[in-house]
Amino acid sequence: MAKHKTLAFFIPHLGCPHRCSFCDQHVISGRQTAPEPAEIAETCENMLRQYGIPQQTEAAFFGGSFTAVPIDYQNALLEAVQPYMGTGGFCGIRISTRPDAIDKTILARLKRYHVTAIELGAQSMSDRVLDLNRRGHSAQAVREAGALIRDAGFSLGLQQMIGLYGSSLRDEYDTLEQLLACHPNTMRFYPTVVLKGTFLAEVVKDGGYPALLWDEVIDFGSDALCCCRKQGVTVLRMGLHDSPSLQENRIAGYYHPAFGEVVESRLYRRALEKAAADHRIPILSVETAPGTLSKLLGQHSCNRKFLAAKGIHLTCKESQKVKQGELLVNGISCPVYVERQKI
Repeated sequence: MAKHKTLAFFIPHLGCPHRCSFCDQHVISGRQTAPEPAEIAETCENMLRQYGIPQQTEAAFFGGSFTAVPIDYQNALLEAVQPYMGTGGFCGIRISTRPDAIDKTILARLKRYHVTAIELGAQSMSDRVLDLNRRGHSAQAVREAGALIRDAGFSLGLQQMIGLYGSSLRDEYDTLEQLLACHPNTMRFYPTVVLKGTFLAEVVKDGGYPALLWDEVIDFGSDALCCCRKQGVTVLRMGLHDSPSLQENRIAGYYHPAFGEVVESRLYRRALEKAAADHRIPILSVETAPGTLSKLLGQHSCNRKFLAAKGIHLTCKESQKVKQGELLVNGISCPVYVERQKI
């Protein structure tokens, strides 16, 4: 996943016309109230005065459906950031919103405020899954909003939730394929986490969720990374940001505090398995790029243990001569991003 620099402000639930099956933005963001414009300006000013604003850093409004909140509040928040735009300041503004809260008039207004990137909470491209999870929009709304955003010159971001209520593994791969067909610039992947007080919490209580296996979720995440890389789509995040409120309120679902690392480690395991199978060798001497040894080994050395159970001995070290996304296995170069699974 790419490192992405933002100064993020969270606007929990404001603008959301529906309470989706999984949603409690107060828990996810760790914030109970929406920020005031003066607070936004003060935070920007403090950042600029104390640290400066690093190059290629965006201001971002996440959490609620930004373009569905009252327009006066939207404009006030955007205006609060304007003095900090441009040379020595933010390179743009990123927002997240619902697919059914976008039109040409909205986009024209956002452009005047130097918004440069718009992320849509697509979540699924199955209308059945969207209905089950009370999203209140269709897959077609994602396609139409995505096209408007791209045509207007914004960077398009799409978000997919893995393992929603009623979603099969086939649905996940179909959703990924359809989202990539919208030609996004960036994507985020969030495994579904069940929080107290949500509709999904009631479904869990009744024994109707979750359905996917943990390994299936990890494999899907790995395949998603491969597909995005192949199409030149930047993956900004894989997994929810960890927080005390999330830890306290989650009761089920697919959660790991380092989900992205676990997903990338699965790619390394696949690459090692393939190398062992291709060369029919029981000993793998592996060199990996700087800073990637933990991904190669896996958490608690799970990749090494997995290979050992198959009779494959692994020795490994980091090396400056190995590029990111590659391995040297017994002196032979092999890619980390292997082909996606066929479902």
